[in-house]
Amino acid sequence: MNGTGALRAFIGCFTSNGGRGIVQAAVDPGTGALTAAGTIETVPDPSYLAVGHREGGPVLYCVSETVEGAVAGFDVSGPAPRLLGEPVPTGAAEPTHLTVCQDHLVTADYGSGSVTVLPLAADGAPLEPSSVLHHEGSGPHPERQSAPHAHQVIQDPSGGWVLSVDLGTDSVRVCSLDTRTGQLTLHSVMSLLPGTGPRHLVFHPRGHHAYVLGELRPTVVVCRWNPETGELRSIGECPLFPDGAGVPVQPSAPVVSRDGRHLWAAVRGTDTIAVLSVDEPGEGVRVVTSVPCGGRWPRDLALHPSGAHLYAANERSGDVTWFDIDATGVPRRTGSLAVPAASSVTFA
Repeated sequence: MNGTGALRAFIGCFTSNGGRGIVQAAVDPGTGALTAAGTIETVPDPSYLAVGHREGGPVLYCVSETVEGAVAGFDVSGPAPRLLGEPVPTGAAEPTHLTVCQDHLVTADYGSGSVTVLPLAADGAPLEPSSVLHHEGSGPHPERQSAPHAHQVIQDPSGGWVLSVDLGTDSVRVCSLDTRTGQLTLHSVMSLLPGTGPRHLVFHPRGHHAYVLGELRPTVVVCRWNPETGELRSIGECPLFPDGAGVPVQPSAPVVSRDGRHLWAAVRGTDTIAVLSVDEPGEGVRVVTSVPCGGRWPRDLALHPSGAHLYAANERSGDVTWFDIDATGVPRRTGSLAVPAASSVTFA
């Protein structure tokens, strides 16, 4: 929230495909509806966004998903976002995801198959990279897995570990981050079935289970997570299409409800949101139904901070649609906002 206490949404876009940059939107406190309120056109292809918090208020970060690769930070504590210094090169190609870890920004670099760490200044501005950790390996898919492709980086709920999901090597890497030096050190690796092509993972709210979404093999891999030892272990999986999808699909983004009872997965190709139930321990996952995403090619899903609304960034139809969420977990579409080449949604 900004200084006025009003919640805002920020929507990343691909400027190379007609997007306007980062779109700022007001969020209706009752319905969750979005109303466009301006754009930030400073950075090319700001495809993924993350929010950090400093003493002065929230800071919005974005990747620049270009061959050169860069990140930028914006002070969004006031009504008008303010760029914190010039965009900083990551020293790696095509960053697709980023997260804030203590006083550092960490990016997943799809093109170069690496993870970059950038320290943050006192005002939240990103500084020059302190380390770039390169992944190694490949997978069986001849086009998508000929080399490493780090697609997501995320801090675990305990705050003690950094996990990177690599689509190219069918693996999730667990690293420790030395906050004094900004160096990442590989701690453990969880391998998935060859050809899974993992894209993103999400943690259960209680912090001891995680769900990995396969992009090349449309499945949710259920994992146990031990924050004490930093070990992630696969214990089962749930195919999103037990009888086949009928069309080529590429699942993109998983989201878990705040109470841990529901999991949603965006599916490009069918242009749907798969709805899954999660049992009380967090280990039993099953597909319940699916609903249309309200557009084409849903690249990202985001949950409203209240948990009452779900948002889909539909890249190819150029819109963000939103849904009401009730106790059943089945999303009910209630509105949309035109956002060309929309790719991600976050809130501050």
